[in-house]
Amino acid sequence: MIVHSPEEEEEVHGPVRGISPQTAERARDMTRGFLSAVAARVGAETDAVLLVVSELVTNAVRHAGGVTRFRLVAGPGTVTVTVEDASATVPQPQRSNAREPGGFGWQLVRELAEDVEVSTRPGGKTVSAVLPLSH
Repeated sequence: MIVHSPEEEEEVHGPVRGISPQTAERARDMTRGFLSAVAARVGAETDAVLLVVSELVTNAVRHAGGVTRFRLVAGPGTVTVTVEDASATVPQPQRSNAREPGGFGWQLVRELAEDVEVSTRPGGKTVSAVLPLSH
């Protein structure tokens, strides 16, 4: 876990270098630990963060071969979830089919987050979502 000194404006908690969650369950466990260190209370905001983590990690595993980097950053009144993977394909909204599961996660991420950014780079992409969080 990486923790910056209190003099810095943001507190960063993340996995040990080289380790990234390869399941949504593991990512949620890591996020719960992070949130217990930075959030003043548990509630709808923390549930939204856990849901966004689940969706972004699941998408990376399902559509991009897995997570290459996972990061959580607490800022003033926010938490930023960043997931990197090895695919340069940018997420697109999918049509939901009532007969098949899935297809609504990306839209859910965009609705829950204050801001979502996707950037491509050689060897993959980075998806970051900023969510409100009371500290």
